Amino acid sequence: MSSTPDPDALAALRREYGDAGLDDPDLSADPVAMFRRWMHDTVVAGLHEPNAMVVSTVSAQGRPSSRMVLLKGIDERGFVFYSNYDSRKGQELAGNPHVALLFPWHDLQRQVRVEGRAEQVREEESAAYFGTRPRASQLGAWASPQSNEVPTRDELEERYAEMEARFGSGDVPLPPNWGGYRVHPEVVEFWQGRRGRMHDRLVYRRTGEGWETVRLAP
Repeated sequence: MSSTPDPDALAALRREYGDAGLDDPDLSADPVAMFRRWMHDTVVAGLHEPNAMVVSTVSAQGRPSSRMVLLKGIDERGFVFYSNYDSRKGQELAGNPHVALLFPWHDLQRQVRVEGRAEQVREEESAAYFGTRPRASQLGAWASPQSNEVPTRDELEERYAEMEARFGSGDVPLPPNWGGYRVHPEVVEFWQGRRGRMHDRLVYRRTGEGWETVRLAP
């Protein structure tokens, strides 16, 4: 059985990057097109859940919190994910719509960072996506009071069983407190690992109706 690494062992953990670089001419005209290219690369490379992203929000007290969420849509308007609106992230977004996303594609020595504003998608859009979810996940959305304390696992199982009985074999409708968020990007950074920690960081920044690109030091 392996033991937990001590701090010295953790400090020694490192990997040299440098399989590829990212130069200004490599960029697409806009960050969504560039993101689609890189997402395609992750799928071709067989990465596990390449649409998994870290979503960071900020409370009314200025305390940040982060969690993993799955990206479920991307177009020229922004990045879409779904959640319980009463969850911690939902409550924090209601008070402060500024949000940060992070796609950690370690196997490709890449990451994408997004900063923007989140807004709820239309109910029709949420319902359309909800209808594609596995039935077990639909029932779970009704059963789970996301982010709230529950005394035992048994209570969660009981709530799930209640939803199974409630909806029987019929369709499971969209819960009133569940739906999507679209993050409208204002800053999108594409990060590519390089040797000697001299990484490439190319950033799109929104300027009116268009985008400007800049390079940041690693």
